[in-house]
Amino acid sequence: MMSQRNSDVSALVKAELTCAAENVPFTPGQARACTVREVLDRVGGKWSIGILVAASHGPVRFTELERHIEGISRRMLTLTLRNLERDGLLHRTVYPTVPPKVEYTATPMALELYESLVALTSWAERHRRAIAEARTRYDAQHAG
Repeated sequence: MMSQRNSDVSALVKAELTCAAENVPFTPGQARACTVREVLDRVGGKWSIGILVAASHGPVRFTELERHIEGISRRMLTLTLRNLERDGLLHRTVYPTVPPKVEYTATPMALELYESLVALTSWAERHRRAIAEARTRYDAQHAG
């Protein structure tokens, strides 16, 4: 079985360094916009919000996150945790026990983001029924 640290993420890193579909050189403004888009994609990702909200309440273990975040696979949880750690939003602590105990905590940067994430998830909860109804109406009008 492959450990979390032994996966080669060089392909993922290379993919994140290019924003355009083609390998076109960026002007400084384009590179900056690309970076902002990457950050928003990361923190607004399907799994990232739940992980960051959970970690903002204090140290959280992998298995706790796995139970807390409905529908996430172990592989996707591992990749998302690694990416959030790489981006400086999570701190990973490994305790030398058998089996090893690993905890994730939100960094100060992630804690600053916490209120915005809670506002976003609250908004989604408040409007999820209205959005579902709008989708149903749209699909009925555009069927066929």
